[in-house]
Amino acid sequence: MTQVDPRRLIPRTDQLLALSAVQEARNRLGDNVIRTIVQDVQQQARLGQLAPEHVRAHLEEALTARTATALTPVLNATGVVVHTNLGRAPLAPGAVEALTAASGYVDVELDLGTGTRSKRGVAVRRALLNACPAAEDALVVNNGAAALVLATTALAAGREILISRGELIEIGAGFRLPDLIASTGARLREVGTTNRTHLKDYEAAIGPETGCVLKVHQSNFRVEGFTAATTLPELHTLTAARQIPLIADLGSGLLAPDSLLPDEPDAGTALAQGADIVTASGDKLLGGPQAGIVLGRAEVVARMTRHPLARAVRADKLTLAALEATVQAGESPVTQALHADPARLRARAETLAAAVNATVVPHDGRVGGGGAPGVPLPGWAIRLPESTAAPLRTGDPAVLPRVHDGACLLDLRCIPEADDARLLTAVRKALGAKH
Repeated sequence: MTQVDPRRLIPRTDQLLALSAVQEARNRLGDNVIRTIVQDVQQQARLGQLAPEHVRAHLEEALTARTATALTPVLNATGVVVHTNLGRAPLAPGAVEALTAASGYVDVELDLGTGTRSKRGVAVRRALLNACPAAEDALVVNNGAAALVLATTALAAGREILISRGELIEIGAGFRLPDLIASTGARLREVGTTNRTHLKDYEAAIGPETGCVLKVHQSNFRVEGFTAATTLPELHTLTAARQIPLIADLGSGLLAPDSLLPDEPDAGTALAQGADIVTASGDKLLGGPQAGIVLGRAEVVARMTRHPLARAVRADKLTLAALEATVQAGESPVTQALHADPARLRARAETLAAAVNATVVPHDGRVGGGGAPGVPLPGWAIRLPESTAAPLRTGDPAVLPRVHDGACLLDLRCIPEADDARLLTAVRKALGAKH
C-alpha cells in the first residue's frame, strides 16, 4: 500500500489566502507580510515541525500575534522616567487621541473659513505661548538638535559662535555639540576654561565676526568644586548692548520651574533673564512627542522661520497634534512619574511582592534623558532573583527591570497603576521560567 507523503496534505497558498482570518488581517498587515507569514507556516509543515491539519489554526494564531509594527510595548520598571532606549516620554491619553485625530486629512496648513492656505503649526504655537507667556513667538521642528542647528545656522552661519569650553558637551550616542554646530558652517569660538568661565572671557572674544552667543545647559553631567559660570542676565547685558542674539539651549523642555528640580532651567525663566531664543526637546521633561521647541523674541524666531533649513527640519502633523495636546493638558505620564508619592509606590510594591513571596527594598529612581543628573527620586523596588531579568524582558508583556548588585529590581514609578495586574502576570511567568 502506497503511503501518502504528508507534505501533499499541506494546504495550498491560494487556499490559505482565501481564509476569512487572512482577509481580515490584510488591511492591517498588507499583502507582502501576509504572504510571508503564510510561507513561514507552510515551511514549518514541510520540515515536520507542524502537522498539515494544524496549518490553518497555526496561521490564524500567527496573524493574530503579528502587529502592524515590530516595536514591542514595554513596561518600564527601571525607575528611569525619561528612558531614551524606551522612546523617552510615554504620551498622555490626550496626546494619543490627538494622534488618531491627525492621522487622516487635517487642516494643518489650511484656513477652513477662507479656504486659503494658512501657516503651519498655528494651534501648537498658540498653546506654547499660552504656557510660556515670556515668549513672543514659537516654532516647532522635528527634534531638539534640529532646533539648535536651525538657530545657529540662521543667526551665525559663516560667523563665530561664542561658547564656554565647559559647555562643549556630548549629547548622546556619540553626537558632540562642536561637531553639530560645525556642520552649520558657523565657527565655534571657545571662551574660558572647562571649570571656570567669566563675563570678561566673553567680552574679550566678542567682535565683528560674532554671530551669536550660545549658552548650553550641562544637562547630562555636573561639574563641582572650583567652578564659575556666567549667568544669562550677565550675558544679556553684554549681548543686548551689541545687538547680538543670545541663545540658551535648555535641552530638557521645562516651560516653567519645577520645585522637584530646582537646578533644571526652564524656558520662561531663561527668557525673563534675557535669552533671545531658547531651544528644548519636547519628549523629555515636557512629556510629549519627539520635537524641537523654539521660544523667544518674535524678530529672532521670524529669522529662523524664514531660513530654508526650517523646511528641512519642520515637524509633521502628528507631532504638532500630540505636542499641542501635551502642552494644553499641562500634565503627562512624565510629570506624574516624577511626582509619584513614595508611600503609594511602596504600598503597590508590597502588594505585588506579597503575591510572589518577594521582598521590597528602597530604590532611587532617576529623571533620565539627560535631565537633572544626580537628582534621586526616592522610591521602592521589588527584589527578585537576577535570573528573572531575561524572561521578563522577553516575556509578554515585556518588562524592563534594573539589574543591580546581583538582583533584578522592579521599580513601579513609571508603570501605570492600571498595569499592576499585567506586571504581576509577567513576574509569575518569569519566576516559573527561571528554573
